[in-house]
Amino acid sequence: MDAPETEGAADPGLAALTPERRASLLHSRSHRHRDVQGGVARASVFGVSDGLVSNASLILGVAGADASSSVVRLAGIAGLIAGAVSMAAGEYVSMRAQQELFQRELELERLELERNPEVELAELTQLYRSRGLSEEVAQLAARQMMASPEQALEVHAREELGFAPDSLGSPIGAALGSFGAFCAGAFVPLVPWFFAGGLTAVIWSLVLAVIAAGGVGVALASFTGRSRWFSAMRQVLIAAVAALATYGIGHLIGVQVS
Repeated sequence: MDAPETEGAADPGLAALTPERRASLLHSRSHRHRDVQGGVARASVFGVSDGLVSNASLILGVAGADASSSVVRLAGIAGLIAGAVSMAAGEYVSMRAQQELFQRELELERLELERNPEVELAELTQLYRSRGLSEEVAQLAARQMMASPEQALEVHAREELGFAPDSLGSPIGAALGSFGAFCAGAFVPLVPWFFAGGLTAVIWSLVLAVIAAGGVGVALASFTGRSRWFSAMRQVLIAAVAALATYGIGHLIGVQVS
């Protein structure tokens, strides 16, 4: 019998296990990874980033045109509300469409398991064979997975469709997380304009935006596993370039109009 060339190659101890124990162990290992399909955490982190960059750019763009503090505050508040509502609505529609698509695929898979169980068994066996298991072990593992309808559906969803039935995400949760996160990010560069105006408020808006952008970068690094310094500096660069560019454009337009 050929030696399996699966995860067992990296961990020789797996090869000595029974198929049942092997499947159980591999399944438990797969759950050590973060759940990146739910959408709420992703929507929240990107909501903060979008709110920060877009509203900082809007505020500084208006301020660059030599507008009064009250006009800048109004523009910032309007940008905060409009952006948060728009992003929440877009996140809800996106997540809902994804959820409905996944649910449709699950229902089709459920029907196939009911109508053609032998075909589905053969597909699962072939999939395990393609991962290096012998014919005998692949058939044994596939039959065990097909013994329970719900377990069979979960396995086929993971192996064939690429997602878990219990991790389709919450459209409402993603929308609310996105709304709140966008508001939080968009409010940061607006704070100085409640207490100051002119160049002082401009400088503080830019400083707060840069600090918050660095924090967003660190938060992103905790999800992606990338360097915190790299993620932080990338976010800072994006926020600073966008804010300074719109400030410059606002200043040029303001001079031309006046």
